[in-house]
Amino acid sequence: MHRNGSAGLHVAVAQMNSGADKEANVVSALDLIDRAAAAGVRLVALPEVWAYLGPDDGNRPSAEPIPGPITERLAERARRHGIYVHGGSILEVAAGDPGMYNTAFVIDPNGDLIARYRKVHMFDVDLAGDESYRESATVTPGNEIVVTEIDGLPVGLATCYDLRFPEIFRILALRGAKAIILPAAFTTTTGKDHWEPLIRARAIENQVYMIASAQWGMHPPGAWCYGRSMIVDPWGTVVATAADGVGVASAVIEPSRVDVVRRQVPSLANRRPEAYRWPEEAAALAASRLGV
Repeated sequence: MHRNGSAGLHVAVAQMNSGADKEANVVSALDLIDRAAAAGVRLVALPEVWAYLGPDDGNRPSAEPIPGPITERLAERARRHGIYVHGGSILEVAAGDPGMYNTAFVIDPNGDLIARYRKVHMFDVDLAGDESYRESATVTPGNEIVVTEIDGLPVGLATCYDLRFPEIFRILALRGAKAIILPAAFTTTTGKDHWEPLIRARAIENQVYMIASAQWGMHPPGAWCYGRSMIVDPWGTVVATAADGVGVASAVIEPSRVDVVRRQVPSLANRRPEAYRWPEEAAALAASRLGV
């Protein structure tokens, strides 16, 4: 239930234009949380890698443990406003672990860390011209799929490039998720053609709400993010979209709407897992990657 007693959950997506100045990014995030809370939301979601979005050589120096200084500052806001904060994702390091992770997390209204998710799929691509990205050059992939609860609503966690891998979203739905939060920093090159169609497809396929917070605009050393943070319902209808720029968009999501859609088009109930087989070549490729 929403804290005001209604069945819906009022959620906000915060759209940022992060850069290489970590403290400036934190101040901007806290301001957006305050603005969302003033509008009466119960949950606010930040975008991907919002604490630092700059040249790769600044990634590890900007990383920190979870819990750590950033989670403490967000926890203070969660307690102050009595809301849930999905902390987008930040770069995480841990004592005794040589890896660095792109980690999403959720803080409850008491300021407690209730979930964390390390991004599974690394954005390693060569786009048109000389535009290329190698997330795996500095970031270690996670290997755990995560569902948590927000005011009793089962919510799945995914991050940015995960959007292109429908398997993870189907698993989240089968584990009970009725909404999925997706922080992102989609490039303008891919975002203008793929961002909205993919979000709507994942919502329709799995009959879930998609809550997608994005980076917008230019960040150093000259890369561009698409923005258009949005909330999409389980029918695939876009119910809120952020305008270009830094800001907040919000909507009330209704868990009962998920149930209605799943009754109308029972595609999850009509699955036939016993008939599904990976092609032999896919199984062989997976085995080779595992060194089997």
